[in-house]
Amino acid sequence: MLWGYEPNSVSHIHPHQVRSGQETCGSNYICCRHSHSHTLFANLNPSAILFSLPKIEDMVTFKITRVESAPIDGQKPGTSGLRKKVKVFTQPHYLHNFVQSTFNALSAEKVKGSTLVVSGDGRYYSKDAIQIIIKMSAANGVRRVWVGQNGLLSTPAVSAVVRERVGADGSKANGAFILTASHNPGGPNEDFGIKYNMENGGPAPEGITDKIYENTKTIKEYLIAEDLPEVDISAIGISNFSGPEGQFDVEVFDAASDYVKLMKSIFDFQLIQKLLTSPQFTFCYDALSGVAGAYAKRIFVEELGAKESSLLNCIPKEDFGGGHPDPNLTYAKELVSRMGLGKNPNSDPPEFGAAADGDADRNMILGKRFFVTPSDSVAIIAANAVQAIPYFSSDLKGVARSMPTSAALDVVANHLNLKFFEVPTGWKFFGNLMDAGLCSICGEESFGTGSDHIREKDGIWAVLAWLSILAYKNKDNLNGGELVTVEDIVKQHWATFGRHYYTRYDYENVDAGAAKELMAYLVKMQSSLGEVNKIIKGVRSDVSNVANADEFEYKDPVDGSISKHQGIRYLFEDGSRLVFRLSGTGSEGATIRLYIEQYEKDPSKTGRDSQEALAPLVEVALKLSKMQEFTGRTAPTVIT
Repeated sequence: MLWGYEPNSVSHIHPHQVRSGQETCGSNYICCRHSHSHTLFANLNPSAILFSLPKIEDMVTFKITRVESAPIDGQKPGTSGLRKKVKVFTQPHYLHNFVQSTFNALSAEKVKGSTLVVSGDGRYYSKDAIQIIIKMSAANGVRRVWVGQNGLLSTPAVSAVVRERVGADGSKANGAFILTASHNPGGPNEDFGIKYNMENGGPAPEGITDKIYENTKTIKEYLIAEDLPEVDISAIGISNFSGPEGQFDVEVFDAASDYVKLMKSIFDFQLIQKLLTSPQFTFCYDALSGVAGAYAKRIFVEELGAKESSLLNCIPKEDFGGGHPDPNLTYAKELVSRMGLGKNPNSDPPEFGAAADGDADRNMILGKRFFVTPSDSVAIIAANAVQAIPYFSSDLKGVARSMPTSAALDVVANHLNLKFFEVPTGWKFFGNLMDAGLCSICGEESFGTGSDHIREKDGIWAVLAWLSILAYKNKDNLNGGELVTVEDIVKQHWATFGRHYYTRYDYENVDAGAAKELMAYLVKMQSSLGEVNKIIKGVRSDVSNVANADEFEYKDPVDGSISKHQGIRYLFEDGSRLVFRLSGTGSEGATIRLYIEQYEKDPSKTGRDSQEALAPLVEVALKLSKMQEFTGRTAPTVIT
């Protein structure tokens, strides 16, 4: 017996892991496999302790089982992995097939002896899925699996862990399974998702996701260590096991530490703290009951001094509290109201508000009674980054946006003489540019903003970027001067660079056949612009003619790969745009996204209501596309 534990309860420990009088956490802890408690060994001779420990061969051992399976239709990953209803994922072999197909798509050196991160946004079915993936990892020769405590890691934090974390034994992660359906609802009758990220911390490129899909269509068996005991993922510690290919470890670690450390290396936390603790400045952050809650208190309250009452819905829940964890004006109702917008506006809103989605990679930025479009947000961050954010103080390498995002960033790039890239929707395209040193800041209109600190969009990073800009512009105003507000910053940006009036109409869960017919019709119309302009003038004579129309195609400047059919564009003579896309992020049916944009350079005309300014183009878009005829919908599900 050793300190009251069973002889077999303590797993393999090296002498350097025992520290006299040192708290047993981080890289210096001793894990008792069954209890996962931390034990303090003070003033003891390490060799005396080791003498009492079991031999490595006394560890729990496991066998590898080959389970017969067969292909299951519909396992093609979208732009952000595979997303389906929970009832689909819980079918026999469904998750197993996809995980094995992923292992089979990777080269042997990326699996055998590797270190994998397995965590996610905590949505329903995550805990079961983590145990399955741990057992399959062991059977496929993975050396160790890292799991965030309680299975929680935001998508940006996973990317940070893959890129930054070093294990107690010097190990670095080779990749990650992220369990999330992002901004989609969670619960037994809602959505689940899984995606694989590579050793750069970014989503698997199309070459890998295509291989995964091909493997799902031919799979005959999967490997699993069925007799491996379930790991307690609620307690920090290391569990050691022994299998046919040697030792296998599972380490449960603090979900926030690595990410918080990275944020502190990017931003001036002291300057932000002065802003957040000033009586003149008020703040509100809504995690929408997603995984951002695991970081919000640590960063905003403990590090930056905000009041805990400024946090809304910051306890992660498997069903996101029954809500839709999508940070927009439709679904973040409580925050929108608190910020003085919406149907029941608060009479005394805070100066600044922000929200996150389920896996904390998206963000919405609000000022007092003021909404910042994601397209404007990335442009404003880029325009102010060098002055306001220490990480960028030596200049920006370049900037990039997704094709449907407004051209506000293009104008900033041109003004600052920066490299600029327009890419298809999907963060992996930004990752290639960043790995090549071509891009510092990027964003997409779907509330995703980020930089080259990781290879995912990062919701909390975007909030800290905005707080940095506000703190920088108000550094001399916090002793009674008049605050520069979010609205002031945006309107000054429009006065300098012009305004891109912009809106997005989402038609969710449309019949997939009808959606494809609509898109095919729009492609066919592009062959006759004369006919298109005739239709436009018949609808609205005050709308400009279409000068060009195409299907967006992207040739990656780094690897030369070509991505076709990335969205249908109608480009007008006055710089306006209509873009139509089928989204790959839903779990059933199809989502048609319609993007409408109009550029206004005249400072006297940049203060109009967005929907009013865009009304003529909206009317043209709906008539030109025959939206109601094809879909049967008289209105979009969501307007952003």
